[in-house]
Amino acid sequence: MSARDVLPLVGRTTMAGLFLISGSGKLLAPEATIGFIASVGLPFPSLGLLIALSVELGCATALIIGFRTRLMAAVLAAFCIATAVFFHAHFSDQNQFIHFFKNVTMAGGFLQIVAFGPGRLSLDARRH
Repeated sequence: MSARDVLPLVGRTTMAGLFLISGSGKLLAPEATIGFIASVGLPFPSLGLLIALSVELGCATALIIGFRTRLMAAVLAAFCIATAVFFHAHFSDQNQFIHFFKNVTMAGGFLQIVAFGPGRLSLDARRH
């Protein structure tokens, strides 16, 4: 087994880890998340929580195991851009500025997965 086999799995896992942690926090404190979503003026904050939980926990888990990897990475890339635009576009605040570009950078990483696939150590590789 080479680095070329292992590194895509490590990359998928490290990228997804942030979303598993974030989704777990939302799951443990749903009211706080609903309040935060409502505070930026988005409609249907309860639905927003369900979408966030589905993406952060569901897509991140699928990404780690390499199931429908390109689709999951595309969804996570879109989620990163959406959260950057709706929650971190306050560029006068340096912290929000950094979070905005962190999300854009993560979207770029997910697009690399979309382009190049999950690697050999994935369920997708076993299906082909």
